[in-house]
Amino acid sequence: MLAWLLGLPRAIKRLISVIADMFFLISSLFAAYFLTQHQERTDIPEIALAFAVTLPVTLFIFTKLGLYRAVIRYIGQHALGAVLAGIVSSAFVLALLFGLFKVHDKGNLIFVYAILALISSGGLRLLARMFLVQRNNGHKERVLIYGAGSSGRQLAQALINGEQYHPVVFVDDDTTLHRSTILGVPVGAPAQITSLIKSHNISRILLALPSVSRSRRREVLDALEELPIPVQSIPGMSDLVDGSMRIDELQDVKIEDLLGRDPVAPKTKLMRANIHGKVVMVTGAGGSIGSELCRQIITSEPKTLVLFELSEFSLYSIEQELSALIKQQQLDIQLVPIMGTAQRRNRLETVMKAFKVQTVYHAAAYKHVPLVEYNVVEGVRNNVFGTWYAAEAAIASGVETFVLISTDKAVRPTNVMGASKRLAELVLQALSERQSATRFCMVRFGNVLGSSGSVVPLFREQIRRGGPVTVTHKDIIRYFMTIPEAAQLVIQAGAMGQGGDVFVLDMGEPVKIADLAKRMIHLMGLEVKDEVHPNGDIEIQYSGLRPGEKLYEELLIGESVRETAHPRIMAADEVCLGWSQMESMLLQLDTLCDSFAVEQIIELMRVAPTGFNYSCASSDLVVKAGCDIEFGVPVAVPLNVVVNTASGAGAVIAAPAKKYC
Repeated sequence: MLAWLLGLPRAIKRLISVIADMFFLISSLFAAYFLTQHQERTDIPEIALAFAVTLPVTLFIFTKLGLYRAVIRYIGQHALGAVLAGIVSSAFVLALLFGLFKVHDKGNLIFVYAILALISSGGLRLLARMFLVQRNNGHKERVLIYGAGSSGRQLAQALINGEQYHPVVFVDDDTTLHRSTILGVPVGAPAQITSLIKSHNISRILLALPSVSRSRRREVLDALEELPIPVQSIPGMSDLVDGSMRIDELQDVKIEDLLGRDPVAPKTKLMRANIHGKVVMVTGAGGSIGSELCRQIITSEPKTLVLFELSEFSLYSIEQELSALIKQQQLDIQLVPIMGTAQRRNRLETVMKAFKVQTVYHAAAYKHVPLVEYNVVEGVRNNVFGTWYAAEAAIASGVETFVLISTDKAVRPTNVMGASKRLAELVLQALSERQSATRFCMVRFGNVLGSSGSVVPLFREQIRRGGPVTVTHKDIIRYFMTIPEAAQLVIQAGAMGQGGDVFVLDMGEPVKIADLAKRMIHLMGLEVKDEVHPNGDIEIQYSGLRPGEKLYEELLIGESVRETAHPRIMAADEVCLGWSQMESMLLQLDTLCDSFAVEQIIELMRVAPTGFNYSCASSDLVVKAGCDIEFGVPVAVPLNVVVNTASGAGAVIAAPAKKYC
């Protein structure tokens, strides 16, 4: 019966509401008359006539105030206000008509009528709402909301009106709210969470803390980690303010919340120094770092932004996104999408000269360690020669500032990717010595969250599939930073360079990857399956270090490091090559790449001051497939390299013969 009633068309439901109000009002008048007229009951015709006029007036007022447009299940203050206004108006009209019809001494009748009409018409609506909400909550997931502030209250209201979650209790740090109720939901203390979960049969915790610091969020998450239910959060304050997300769009806990690292506000002067009103070019503009650099650059209002990208789809995607941002923010910025590869110097130089580029951020690189191990020649071509060609094109085009996006894997590298990025740094240091027209600098940092190949989305997807979660080694650690923070620091570091500078970003505390995987499993409400918990949900499997992978990464080669104007940016003084030696090495490397001499390429990178520690045979897939290169043969590279130390002194390093295992 109830399901049939709820399924009726809206017009029929409104008609039923009108008939019900007529019944309530008539019943209220009859009840008031018999309750107040204890003496001889007179004036019945006059009272009936007055009420006959009052009834349609009252229903008309209800209609005009929108009472019949209100859905009972979501009835709120406006609808109850309409009932109150309608009943008061009804009593007032009834009193006027009693005076007109000479009906005396009926003030108590009108008062009791108004009270009974308000209770029946308004109170029964509230009872119906409570019944329907309770009925609707029966199939909804019961949740605890951590945070009873404005965001928590908005979330609770949205969930009450929704179809998925039922907020049964708040938890808040504010002791003044404890033992109170908000929107009919009780508020408890954080120390009571475990008991509240059991007593209220809660299956999920929702964090409503969009504006607290990441360090505080981490403290909260640390306390919630061992609970046997998933933890989710509402969007951040910026997403809520700009309207890009609703408060009830729940998200998995972000990895930056687990790290607890609060970003430092960027220095406006440094952010705008090389960008505002200038022509800026980003190579690899469609990549993880390149695209975020473009977003940050847009906010500093360059005259022109040249997007240089090899991938057609990536270029299209970032060009569309930036065009929308420029239009939305009404910026006067020319956006230039250019397809091209960093391995073609003439293309780079033509583009830089055509648009009179003043600042270049060189983010184009192959960065996936195993893939570069499998494709040594292409990795070296793109990372070393791509950087060299881009730098030479910048010099020839009169570019003012050239910033290389480097990596912590360039420090004492154990893989080809890291060694190639260290060689790219050496190229720019040597070019800085050769000339001074273009200012070169390098910015070195670790892993960024959310980049292509990041472990975080991989872990999350593996957990959702039921596992196992794959970690290469139980002791492996990494530094992490968010992409926006990394891009901001890159731009600011580039503004501080004097020429040949190596900047190192403060990455905070290193994170043990196995611990990170465990925390993600726990915060998704699951248990790690191991020897202690054989009946757990998700197993962590250790697959072994990949070719060239290190247990830990470093950011500095030596101990010589200087502070800068920014608290999270340091400058390192490291060994470098003179240009003549660097050029000789590049020419030999070019010849070796042309002949696909993978072992000799690796050996040449070992000779340079890269600290390259490559102790195993090449993993290059083409070589393994049977290319005409004999493994295990000593290779002597005829090159004596003069290395410039931090003190300016020169040291000669001869190329030894190396036999691979």
